[in-house]
Amino acid sequence: MDHHKFHTHLPRNKKEQALFILVISLISVNLIAPLITFAEIGLSPEIYLNTLVVLPFLWLCIVPIVLLTEKPAAYLASKITRKGDSFSATMFVIVLCDVLLIAALMTVIGSWIGGHSFTLEPIEHFFLRYPRNFVIALAVELAISQPVARLVMAKWHKRKDTVSVK
Repeated sequence: MDHHKFHTHLPRNKKEQALFILVISLISVNLIAPLITFAEIGLSPEIYLNTLVVLPFLWLCIVPIVLLTEKPAAYLASKITRKGDSFSATMFVIVLCDVLLIAALMTVIGSWIGGHSFTLEPIEHFFLRYPRNFVIALAVELAISQPVARLVMAKWHKRKDTVSVK
């Protein structure tokens, strides 16, 4: 049954990969960016509204970053996982490797976008911010974004496979 999930809960082609990335990125940007902002500068209605303004720009950056880091993250994950590992273990390692790389880039790029300026400040404070950003992103990905995207894929495949059987 576990092996079945690799086929039903993950994208099978480029179109499904695009849907999968769309679901994950929309959920992630809308949760991770505000949480990191609140952790960084506090929570207020004004800060939340300012965060909402930059979300589209963050989303436009996150999609290419996901595509850019996909192969290095997959390579890293392949060094940790083994054939026969459970679906859950494999997904955990893949998400861990993805977030490890994406959070590193977004710690700097996200600060530039959120701060509306390209300075060395995010690089100078990288090792202070990255661990927090990584943990927030990993928690959101493991608990919300990835499970929702896999559920969307499972429902998509169930519908598609039922139609193709008829």
